[in-house]
Amino acid sequence: MRWLRDPSGSQESKVPLSYRIVRRFYRFLTNIWFREINIVDDENLPPEGGLLFITWHPSGLIDPMLMTAALPGKLTTIAKHTLFKIPVLGRILKASGVVPVERPRDSHDKQASRARNAVMLSEMSVRLAHGGRVLIFPEGTTHAESGVKRIRSGAARILLHARREAQEKGLPEPQLVPIGLHYSESHTFRERAAVVIERVMDLNPIPVILDDSFEQDRLDRMWIDEVTKAIDVELQRANLSKTSWNERTMIWKGRSLAYAEKNRIAGGKLVKPTYAESVMGARRLRAGWEYMMVHQPEETKQLAEDCEAHFSELTRRGITPYDVDARPETLSLTGYVKAFAVWLWALVWMFGLVTWSAVAGNYPPYKGNGLLSWAMKKQDIDTSVIGTIKVLSAIVFFPLWWMVASALITWSLLSGSSPINSLLLSHWLLEYVTYLPSVGVFLLFMVWWPMSARLHLKLYARLVRGSRDLKRWKIWKDEDTNWDELVKVQRELASRLVETGAGLILPGDADWNDPPSGKDDSVSVQVRAVN
Repeated sequence: MRWLRDPSGSQESKVPLSYRIVRRFYRFLTNIWFREINIVDDENLPPEGGLLFITWHPSGLIDPMLMTAALPGKLTTIAKHTLFKIPVLGRILKASGVVPVERPRDSHDKQASRARNAVMLSEMSVRLAHGGRVLIFPEGTTHAESGVKRIRSGAARILLHARREAQEKGLPEPQLVPIGLHYSESHTFRERAAVVIERVMDLNPIPVILDDSFEQDRLDRMWIDEVTKAIDVELQRANLSKTSWNERTMIWKGRSLAYAEKNRIAGGKLVKPTYAESVMGARRLRAGWEYMMVHQPEETKQLAEDCEAHFSELTRRGITPYDVDARPETLSLTGYVKAFAVWLWALVWMFGLVTWSAVAGNYPPYKGNGLLSWAMKKQDIDTSVIGTIKVLSAIVFFPLWWMVASALITWSLLSGSSPINSLLLSHWLLEYVTYLPSVGVFLLFMVWWPMSARLHLKLYARLVRGSRDLKRWKIWKDEDTNWDELVKVQRELASRLVETGAGLILPGDADWNDPPSGKDDSVSVQVRAVN
């Protein structure tokens, strides 16, 4: 994983040590939680001036943690003040540059709450005007919906006052940078994530200062409403927003079909793309789909119905589109033996010192985290809330268990009342272990537990891939499945998707032009000229 470097230069303030420590901790946690993290298009970051980052909020505490880990420089994140009342978490949030905002519905004194928020927004505007980097989730709350929720005006108001402050002080104009935040499944361990830094939003100039306060207020409100609407569309575009999870799933499965078909046409080997490449593929299909629904609605609707029928059939049989595309034409014994050998090699290595250390140092808190999640699901708690609490409990459970386990190991090796210590003293070579300093042994194991977990995950990933390949071979050998028919239908659908896309100029093409700020990708889709 390549994390972005902090900006350097005489005009850039140094990132505080406390922030860097917490950010490193967040990077450590997100690297464990996700098996793949992609950060793309960082060249879109302006070289100077304040930056206001905006994105949607689908996964609770995971979202700001990943954004803090991924984005360069000291990030000031705006979050609801109730989080600061949670023990330990409140201190961590402060150290990571998070500032509280009070939602009136969470306060007994709504008028005082609004006054405090006004002061906070003013401080954020000044910070932004002087080159600071601020992150805000304009939806105002986390959620588990398939699309972006209603956007609130806070981001636009901060930007207005920041640009006005910058103009008065002769500073570079602060910019608004949307972020595409994508998860294959944010609440499941070892899934994939992508942070896409979109281009700076091109907005109308802010209203000039007038003597008439009422007219000034009217013009400011018009500008804020206009920018808020633009943010709404921009976040829907950047995060591939759809009205239902069924539509969103259809887009991602359709992307898989198109990707496999392009590989067949190019004569290449079918290899799973990076998650960033998958996001771009989904963006292309979404843009083309939205365009075709307007210009060829009947044909597009029929294609959607055919795809949905095929995907439903695969789901009924417990098969994925990748299982169909990856199935070899001939199921040879050599292929199965090769898959079994890869799985067995990973399994053998799983029984080494690394794995047993990882189990001892990380399984108890991991199991405790899982039991907590199970209990919350029994209470029908929202999945986005469960995801937040899982991350929060991991911050507490894992370090606490590492300290307990390190103390137990240190006592076992060095204490005269320990039977293991007596055993070590009985051998002239092992006796030297008992002379080690207790603090050093404790710190060594505190570092070893998380390190062994990282090493174990690499072995575990290979074992999982091997297990999936063996399971796939078992599925392929199922004689009750008409594979010839499934392959025929899927390739026909993939061919229709690719043929449609080939006739359009879509995101990622060399001749693609991004839509104006506040407009969806579909407005920039064009029919490709036939030579």
